[in-house]
Amino acid sequence: MDTAWIISTGNELLIGRIANTNAQWLAERLTLYGFRVERIVTVPDEPEEEAQAFREALRARVVVSTGGLGPTFDDKTAEAVAAAYGRPLVLNEEALRMVREKYEAAGMGLTPERVKMAYLPLGSRPLYNPVGTAPGIYLEVRGTHVFVLPGPPREMKGMFTESVEPLLRRVAPKIYWCEAGFTMKGVAEADFAPHVKRAMRLSRRVYVKSHPRGRETGLSVVELHITASGPDPEELRVEVGRVLEALLEAARGAGGAVEKVWGPVVRRPWGGAQA
Repeated sequence: MDTAWIISTGNELLIGRIANTNAQWLAERLTLYGFRVERIVTVPDEPEEEAQAFREALRARVVVSTGGLGPTFDDKTAEAVAAAYGRPLVLNEEALRMVREKYEAAGMGLTPERVKMAYLPLGSRPLYNPVGTAPGIYLEVRGTHVFVLPGPPREMKGMFTESVEPLLRRVAPKIYWCEAGFTMKGVAEADFAPHVKRAMRLSRRVYVKSHPRGRETGLSVVELHITASGPDPEELRVEVGRVLEALLEAARGAGGAVEKVWGPVVRRPWGGAQA
């Protein structure tokens, strides 16, 4: 399976000031597209540390980073990417146009700090930012597709949806993604774990994850999420359905109350949902 790395940049992440919700969101999206997320790496706002992470990430098919693209002195991700891949940092005219249009629309002019956001590694393609001002960066290095996105979640998600997903559809493995699930009440997650283990033996493709939503020592509420990926959508539907039924039977047999049963739903990441 093709692999992916997520690189999160920012001292604020490392000191715990903010939660890294970007990485969670990206991991879910990349998984849906058929990539196995191999690493989620968080690095400080230091070009040398960032550059090392980008160099190591070349083992993956896809790399997505967030953070460090703004106008302030510590936004140095473009510089780090350039250093990592041995490319000069140059003024990109298309990126400069994007930045200028954003500030002119707000009645503001360009400053050296704002122009800084238009300097990209040589050979890069700027990615339009539908929410903020800093363009993203896309480049291919020795077969690895590198996407550099802004850190604010609204900007990151907007850029990913508008600019990254169309490119991902061209390079993503053409596999299907199937999932199902339900909510179980009255059975502790730890007590139900042996049933999950047995159910997963029914298929080598299927993975089951339990998410506790109540208290282990009180009224236990557990969400079961069943996933599988592969080239044949009908096989996936059958296998996920088999595991779903086994878990439902086990939950009821253990005295649990079953609610909100859904799936199996098959999705075709490169072309929308599959009924």
